[in-house]
Order: sequence, then structure tokens, then C-alpha cells
Amino acid sequence: MQTHPAADMFPMLSEDELHDLAESIKAQGQHKDIVLDANGVLRDGRNRLAACKLAGIEPRFTTYTGNDPKGVIFSYNLCRRNLSKGQQAMIIAMARSFSEHSLRHHAKLHSISLTRISNAATVLKHSPHLAEQVRIGAVRLDAAYATVREYKARSAALRAQHDRLREHAPDLAEQVTEELITLDDATAALDQRQHEQQLRQSVQDSDAVRLADGDPTPPLAQLAEQGDITWDQAHQRAEQFLAQRQDAIRQAQDELQTLTNTWAVIQDLAARPNTPYTRDILDGLTPEARSLIKNLTTLV
Repeated sequence: MQTHPAADMFPMLSEDELHDLAESIKAQGQHKDIVLDANGVLRDGRNRLAACKLAGIEPRFTTYTGNDPKGVIFSYNLCRRNLSKGQQAMIIAMARSFSEHSLRHHAKLHSISLTRISNAATVLKHSPHLAEQVRIGAVRLDAAYATVREYKARSAALRAQHDRLREHAPDLAEQVTEELITLDDATAALDQRQHEQQLRQSVQDSDAVRLADGDPTPPLAQLAEQGDITWDQAHQRAEQFLAQRQDAIRQAQDELQTLTNTWAVIQDLAARPNTPYTRDILDGLTPEARSLIKNLTTLV
């Protein structure tokens, strides 16, 4: 007997459960008719049909005459107590091609969380095999959804790696495509390239500052290009130069600030040249200091 595809989505009872149903039918009779449509296609009652065969009893049928032959399958089967909410959600997600109703409609109609149905649809989209395991009750929907989320995250990370290679190192991306190197090895090679590029730029910037300051020593980038030192060593020396330069700038600023603070004394001495007061001050200084003060007073 032909069964409607939507009805086939609902898992059959286990062998033991079918035998129990067969014994019940044999002892008490078939309580509920097996539902066929006008074309004789089975809409509901696959387990009852199988149990009747086991019991050796002629099954009893009825023909559905309503206007929602697909909806009747869900209304009869989704309420089965042996189906978990996760299985129900997955069956609804799988039945989208058979049902004219939206997932939101099914969620409201069958009192199933729309989020749960959406999770089931996500599992179905990304892992049909895992979705089938949920449908038959072998895997919980929550566990399947978590697995799919991890898979999506890994896939997104892999796509990001490939995109980065195609943008910054097409040659490495091509080698990955041709399976000459692994994606991880290509990514590591790109990281090394970019690291060296950063070192080169940093060293060249330092050399430009050194040259502008009038430093006559050979550029560090030149030494690295010649192989006299590595780029890591050149970068280390460049960092040391910049640090020492900054220290020298701060020291000069401090000393100039001190000079600024004492400029008032220089101005006072310049205003009273050749006075006993000025001579007494200068006499207490070293010859070098006296000479400097005299030169400064002439500038005031």
C-alpha cells in the first residue's frame, strides 16, 4: 500500500512496541481506523496496519473526505506521545515541502516553540544526516543544533582563512587549492610574510628619522638587505634607537626648561653690569660658568 511521503516522516514504533500493539489489537480489536485518502494512499495508521498484519487481523480503513489531507497527517501524528519535542520540530521542518503553512503556523498549531523549529530547520539545512538522526530519535535536537553551530563556526573560520589568503597571498591560495600545502601551513606562511613586512616598514621608518636627524651611520634596512643582520635584529636596534632618541629629547627638554627658569637671573645680571653685586656672583663661579654667563648677558 502506498504511503504519503509526509506520513513516512514519522518514525515507526519499535519492534517490541509493534508486538505490544498487535497483542492489544488481537485482544481488544482495532480501536482507531486506518486513514486513506480518496486515491487509497495511506495518510495515518502505518503502525496499526503493521500491527494488524502481525496479529493476523484484517485491518479496518476509513477514507478522509476533508479539505486538508496533508494537515490531517500532522494533526494525527504530531501528538503521539512517543515523539519528543525535538522530533516533532524536525518533522515539521522536513515537511515544509509538503505543507502550505508556515513554520510559525505549525508552531502555534502544535504548541511547539518557533525557536525549536527554527533550530531544526538550521540542522536540516547544514546537516541532513544529523537531521535524520534527530527525526528517528537517535540524537537530541539540542545536541544536533550545537554540533551544527560548531560546524558553522569552523566553516566560517575556514572561509575567512581562504579569503585572507586570496586577498593578501594569491600564490599561497593557489597552492592550497592545488593541495600542494595545507591551509594551516599557508596561513602560517602569510603570517610570517606580514610579520616581516611590518618589521621592514618599522626599520625603514626608523632609518628615515635617523637620516633626518643627521645620523651618519649606515641604514639598518641596508644592513638587513645585505644579510649582515636579520630583520628581527634590525627591528630590535631600531626600537633601541627610537627609545634612546626619546630619552635624549626628554632630557634636552628638561634642561631647556631649567634654563628657562633661570633666565630671569641672567636678565638681572645683564641689567646691572660691572656692579659689586654682579662681580660677587661671578667670582663664585668656575671660569667656564663665568664665561658662559658673560656671553649670555650680552644676548639680553
